[in-house]
Amino acid sequence: MRKKPIVAILYDFDKTLCREDMQNFTFIPNLGMTPQEFWGKTGEFSRKENVERILSYMYMMIKESREKGIKLTKEYLNNLGKEINYFDGVVTWFKRINGYGKSKGVKIEHYLVSSGTKEIIDGTIIAKEFKAIYGCEFLYDDKTKEPIWPKMAINYTQKTQYVFRVSKGVLNAYEDDKVNEKSQERRIPYRNIIYLGDGMTDIPCMVLVKENGGRSIAVYPKGKKELVQKLFNDGRVNYICQADYRNGSQIDRVIKLTIDAISMADEMSRREAKLSPKVK
Repeated sequence: MRKKPIVAILYDFDKTLCREDMQNFTFIPNLGMTPQEFWGKTGEFSRKENVERILSYMYMMIKESREKGIKLTKEYLNNLGKEINYFDGVVTWFKRINGYGKSKGVKIEHYLVSSGTKEIIDGTIIAKEFKAIYGCEFLYDDKTKEPIWPKMAINYTQKTQYVFRVSKGVLNAYEDDKVNEKSQERRIPYRNIIYLGDGMTDIPCMVLVKENGGRSIAVYPKGKKELVQKLFNDGRVNYICQADYRNGSQIDRVIKLTIDAISMADEMSRREAKLSPKVK
């Protein structure tokens, strides 16, 4: 039986699949704060202490929770994932795209690469759809069950390592040697990778995928195309699409056309191999 080509779709989360930063839905209101207040304090702390912004927000999550008497356990954060509000069509998207890929003889794999909180993502209704989820994550004390250290922090440049990991099939974060090894064989070639993101923090991944033959897509909320137009004008992405994941939407058509192209390229390659004279 011939091996099916694999298409890997990598997604950002905040403002790509869900409508706002994930902390805005329940975590920040539970602190008695507005998103503007929380993110404002995070930015102020980052500037004052010269702390990288992702580490700053993780620190502020711990600090504000302790001050408000909220036990920041993994279970607590998981439960917050149930309150996420997605763009139209997201919840049914994965099953539909998987089915379309199967009809074209292609295996679809979904991966999430986010600078958001992994524990919140793990509690979402769509978490089960991803082969791997990469996000900012805490290390917890065995007794108190509360955070004691950042286990993983992913900023915009660190996101690119996960494109390499997915391509090579090296998914465990601790396997640095394997992901850095030079290899001719890749489980998923770059041309079979699609990256979806919403803006500035996704640019390194968008450029990496696009320049290596894959497809990069910048998404935007309805009526706000100007947020990503420059990314297209500057050649950072292949497409810009409204964040509408319903059947027949623009992004639905683009993904399906890409799957068609990969399926046809695989078929052509197999036919050419049959017609090529064999070396004796």
